Amino acid sequence: MSLNQTPTSERIHIAIFGRRNVGKSSLINAITGQEVAIVSPVKGTTTDPVGKAMELPPLGPVVFFDTPGIDDSGEIGSQRVRRSHDILNKTDIAIIVTEASITIGKPELEIIELLQTKKIPLLIAFNKSDLTPPNAEQIEQAATISRNTPLALSAQTGSGVDELKSALTKLIPDNFPPRPLVSDLLKPLDLVVLVTPIDAAAPKGRLILPQQQVIRDILDSGAIALAVREHEFAAALQKLAAPPQLVITDSQVFGLVAAATPRHVPLTSFSIIFARYKGDLNTLVQGARAVASLKDGDRILIAEGCTHHRQTDDIGTVKIPRWIRQHTGKKLTFEHFSGAGYPLDLNTYALIIHCGACTLNRREMQHRLQRATAAGIPIVNYGVVIAYTQGILERCLEPFTAPSP
Repeated sequence: MSLNQTPTSERIHIAIFGRRNVGKSSLINAITGQEVAIVSPVKGTTTDPVGKAMELPPLGPVVFFDTPGIDDSGEIGSQRVRRSHDILNKTDIAIIVTEASITIGKPELEIIELLQTKKIPLLIAFNKSDLTPPNAEQIEQAATISRNTPLALSAQTGSGVDELKSALTKLIPDNFPPRPLVSDLLKPLDLVVLVTPIDAAAPKGRLILPQQQVIRDILDSGAIALAVREHEFAAALQKLAAPPQLVITDSQVFGLVAAATPRHVPLTSFSIIFARYKGDLNTLVQGARAVASLKDGDRILIAEGCTHHRQTDDIGTVKIPRWIRQHTGKKLTFEHFSGAGYPLDLNTYALIIHCGACTLNRREMQHRLQRATAAGIPIVNYGVVIAYTQGILERCLEPFTAPSP
């Protein structure tokens, strides 16, 4: 990813659904102006969701998802349909593609019901309208089902594609963009010290994504960002003419940084900031407090939104299990799950510990929280549970409970 590229997790996610061979792939190519998806007259050409990030004025940065046909059949076809449905968990806006020669039926109605249950705005687009335009009855039916005005277009000729782009701008979710990371806690010229360890796990030549995003949010607010490693943190504080308005640290060095930070200086972590930004901080704090109720033999799920190379002292597989075992004194079993999927059955776990979700969009993280809540399983994220085991959780929550500047 180039340094000036908006992360995928911060883009509006627009998914295209429809039956096989209605022109979903052709439409995404027409929208993006690129050969993103393979186009073929053979049914079922798209076997996995395909994403393409782009700028779509006036929406700004978006990512489009082309999906397998929702009418696929057979064992493999059912798996493809399920993958299409999985995309719903990260979708902000949906386009249902059909054509006038097809009667809107069960495949479309099922996906539309799921979209409306999840309160995802949608448009119905009649593709191939250069060959067979929809009649008034079809347009009225589509408007009633989708609760939005349908569009007639042709991915082949480009007719109606600009009108589709314009219509999408009117469907931007009310909660997009989500709340700021930290800029609502700051005023211009406030000084924020960011403690960013540079160790074997740090990517070469750059900061990790959460650190980049927080620094940018600080600068956008007109505040001042000062980044140091944990080993130079205490010396950096001594060199300052006045205490910083906020210290933000990597959770892995919470203990060292908390000990060096004067009690009157607000302190939190990147991961706690993302707990508020992507999820529900109150729910995650309740999840941390559930650690006190863990019993011998309990199973704990550690879930990460991405896959990465594991280091010898990896945060998810080594450090957090060690800290929780030390804190509770219990014999616990830890299981790990990483990547875009999420376990179907959560009921066997006593606790879920999630990463900061920097690679997931807010809707997908909200989905994971809701699934845990529905199953009655407490859920917490890395930074919140680390602060809890270090005995400094209440202190690290203070920046979010204090009056805004």
